Amino acid sequence: MASRGRAAKVLGRGPRVLLRTPRPEDQEHFLETTRRSRTLHRPWVAPPTTPDAFRSYLQRNEGDDFEALLAIDRDSGHIAGAFNLSQIFRGSFQNAYLGYWAAHGFQGRGLMTEALGLVLAYAFRTLKLHRVEANIQPDNAASKALVARAGFRLEGFSPRYLKVAGRWRDHERWAITREEWPPR
Repeated sequence: MASRGRAAKVLGRGPRVLLRTPRPEDQEHFLETTRRSRTLHRPWVAPPTTPDAFRSYLQRNEGDDFEALLAIDRDSGHIAGAFNLSQIFRGSFQNAYLGYWAAHGFQGRGLMTEALGLVLAYAFRTLKLHRVEANIQPDNAASKALVARAGFRLEGFSPRYLKVAGRWRDHERWAITREEWPPR
C-alpha cells in the first residue's frame, strides 16, 4: 500500500520511467512542477500547488483508499507526471478511480504511456484490484488517447459528472479490468 514514513517506495521500473510514492522531500520539486504546468492542466485537473495542499496530498496517501504515485523521468530525475488511484473499493467491487497529469515539458514523449503501464501492473498485481476506471472530459483528446493505448475501453458518458474549475463538467467513463490487461 502507500508509503508510510519518509522513504519513497519504488513501485515499478520501466526503461525510461520510475514509479514511486511521493515523500515530504518532494514538496519543492512537486510544487514547482505543478506551477510550471498550470496552463497544460487547465481545465482538466487541479493538482496541489501550495505547501498545505501538498501536505494534504501526502496525508491522503496514508489511508487505504488512496494511492499517490509519481512518474520520475529516469534520465533527469524530474517528475514527468503523477497518478492517483482513489476511492479504492474492496469487497466484491475491487475498483479504483484513476487520475493523472503530465508535467510541462514531458508530455508527448511516451513517458506517461510507460508510466500508466507501471500503474496498472501495480493496481492489478500488487493491490489485486479487478477494475480501474478513468473519467475524462470529452475534449481532452490526449488523455483519452493515453488510456486507449493502455487498453481501456469507453463505457459511457456521464453528464455534469465532476465539478472542475468551478463548473460541472461532462465526462466519458473509460475502464479496464484485470482480464483485459495487459492489452494484446
